[in-house]
Amino acid sequence: MKPVIALVGRPNVGKSTLFNRLTRSRAALVADFPGLTRDRHYGEGRIGERPFLVIDTGGFEPVAKDGILQEMARQTKQAVAEADVVVFMVDGRQGMTPHDKSITEYLRRSGRPVILVVNKAEGMKYTAVTADFYELGLGEPLVISSAHGDGVHTMVESALDAVSAVEVPPEDEETADRPIRLAIVGRPNVGKSTLINALLGEERVIAFDLPGTTRDAIEIPFERDGKHYTLIDTAGLRRRGKVFQAIEKFSVVKTLQAISDANVVLLLLDAQQDISDQDAHIAGFILESGRALVVGINKWDGLPVDTRNLVKSEAERKLHFLSFAKFHYISALKQTGISSLMRSINAAYSAAMANLSTPRLTRVLKDATEHQQPPRAKGAIRPKLRYAHQGGKNPPIIVIHGNGLDHISQDYRRYLERHFRDAFSLTGTPLQIEFRTGKNPFDPEKGK
Repeated sequence: MKPVIALVGRPNVGKSTLFNRLTRSRAALVADFPGLTRDRHYGEGRIGERPFLVIDTGGFEPVAKDGILQEMARQTKQAVAEADVVVFMVDGRQGMTPHDKSITEYLRRSGRPVILVVNKAEGMKYTAVTADFYELGLGEPLVISSAHGDGVHTMVESALDAVSAVEVPPEDEETADRPIRLAIVGRPNVGKSTLINALLGEERVIAFDLPGTTRDAIEIPFERDGKHYTLIDTAGLRRRGKVFQAIEKFSVVKTLQAISDANVVLLLLDAQQDISDQDAHIAGFILESGRALVVGINKWDGLPVDTRNLVKSEAERKLHFLSFAKFHYISALKQTGISSLMRSINAAYSAAMANLSTPRLTRVLKDATEHQQPPRAKGAIRPKLRYAHQGGKNPPIIVIHGNGLDHISQDYRRYLERHFRDAFSLTGTPLQIEFRTGKNPFDPEKGK
């Protein structure tokens, strides 16, 4: 599982600026479900080969007793509970405040590792900006500028080093003999537990409401139609003997972890509820994570024809950016549509892990350019696309080499994507296309 870093501090110390820098402006999930508020933002970052999740919190008033401050305090405490390590941010220009002391007392009681970070230190000497904060007793302060990025890399490495016993296994591209890792994600009460029971073929998951969240991961191996799978917990499954109990409480951390750990993600929606902004946010994160995707719209049984048509049109409109994914309309309770759903999951996995040969990729590229040449940008030469090769899997990456490729339009990029998808049957997986300008190393004319 990826380590989780919580950014904590009083208002206006630069937490959101640091969050945006760490996540590189990736679309952050905003927790807007009952029991979760917009005061916690979640995103994913990476330093070198070390991925992590990061939580941005509102300004922290540990002893707030009422109103919005109390709710913000509750949200921050929940973020600390979800985190592996806390980055406690203070303002180097204002110096230490009584507020910082009260936050320190709370963090010390939490038992979480704490990294003390002095922000807004631009142009100030280290000794001057850190002198006040040794009194907090949190060790050597790290000095950063979240606005300019100074010291941020070192800070993140220190935070990750402070996380004990957190192992992030490397992604294994060669998974031919491994089970397909499947994550089922979605809002509470869309039928995840019912669908899991249908997939497992027995009543092994009991759904019930229970306050609180946990980050303990549970993986359930199962076999269906001769294929092996590993189901990654997102519903909060707890083992009770041979039975799993599902805490139907939405956990953003759990959802992001499961998406990152999966080969294929099944986004489950409720046909009897409108598609929410949160559904779209989750879908966007799946897309940005590069995971293969299948969309299941549950509770389809019993809906009249006109309602079904409305549901389909709404799904196409609100999730238009998932046009590469298969949509299935199912009933987990009646177990209708499950076999077709699983076939699409298998196909999405195969597409994500496909081997694409350089000769065939280049032939498909040539066919695409002969059918429609890339448009010439004003004042620039017409782009010349020479050859293509595979740059990665899960998701597939196609690297195209040529000249003048800086001027390829987004429309032409989408045209090429459709062409490659059709040629290689790449349904159910995102597809990344990269352009590189330079000479073909296999060109026999090179060097003459």
